[in-house]
Amino acid sequence: MRIVAISDTHGQHNWIKLPKGDVLIHAGDFTKRGSRLEIKEFSLWLEKQKEKFKYIIIVAGNHDFYFEQNREDAKTLLPEGIIYLEDSGIELDNVKFWGNPWSTKFHDWAFMKEDIDLGHSFSLIPDRTDVLITHGPPYSILDKTKSGEHVGSKTLLNKIKSLKNLNIHIFGHIHESYGHMNISDIDFYNVAQLDEYYRIKNPPIIVEI
Repeated sequence: MRIVAISDTHGQHNWIKLPKGDVLIHAGDFTKRGSRLEIKEFSLWLEKQKEKFKYIIIVAGNHDFYFEQNREDAKTLLPEGIIYLEDSGIELDNVKFWGNPWSTKFHDWAFMKEDIDLGHSFSLIPDRTDVLITHGPPYSILDKTKSGEHVGSKTLLNKIKSLKNLNIHIFGHIHESYGHMNISDIDFYNVAQLDEYYRIKNPPIIVEI
């Protein structure tokens, strides 16, 4: 299975060049301000990507307000066949995916809570998860801001340590920490497309399973 992973396109998805693959994953922040109109425009782009991918999975991020405020209507705006995960999972070709939109609190954005309050959401992640997709990073893993501060979730990190079958964790949120790390046989990918100044900088990341 060939996964093409992106996140944090913030309305600039039309300028992202994607290679073909089996699964396209967008790990959140596909909008700038999270409006219904922005989601409709993003959905037009998603429809075009169905020519390149067998499956398309998305999770929301902290900019994607309308999915938090009116989830059911937001989901109706997505093209047929697009898989939206929010504290939920799906098995595709014997690979188990789980999606989660939450990140640690920073001002008044969507899908954010104090780290201590994220326990319930992260507790829902099944032990038998092959590919975990979250918007926010775990603490100390590709989560460093330009000021040098680690802003990922310690609650998420502790949950990941308990998952015996996890192979891949895909996330974004912290634009300046794009990249890959392998820790304890888990591949972590921050797939943010834009830099900290919201300029397209990073290529999509390809993951082979």
